[in-house]
Amino acid sequence: MLWEVVALVLTALAVVDIVLTRLRMASNNEGAARRLDLPTTTLVNVHTIAGGLAVVLWCVYLLAFRGWILGLVALVLWWLTAGAGLLILARWLPARGRHASGPAGDSWSQGPGLSILAHVGLVVGCVVWTVLYLLGAL
Repeated sequence: MLWEVVALVLTALAVVDIVLTRLRMASNNEGAARRLDLPTTTLVNVHTIAGGLAVVLWCVYLLAFRGWILGLVALVLWWLTAGAGLLILARWLPARGRHASGPAGDSWSQGPGLSILAHVGLVVGCVVWTVLYLLGAL
């Protein structure tokens, strides 16, 4: 019972991560830092679509139907979402070279702190969910 509550709380935090990432990236089309040339539109779409599907399937798995295939598919989608989120974070890595420019301004914070917290938290959530799933605690 305790682990189910932990899984649901982590799910709620992951939903916040998915929604805020979409809002943050949509309101700032320049991609905030833009130190590296990454396909941020594609990454944000993967993050949003995979995350949205993961939320739906994971909630169905936790609250209604405990099919092992459903849980496995949801976990794969969570890991895909976390991977896309970490790649979104890569835009903050410093660019090297003679023509590299500094970071652009960001209206949400003075750096990548909020994004790091959200996406590293999502990876931690994925690890916890995977361990709980493999141990049969959910």
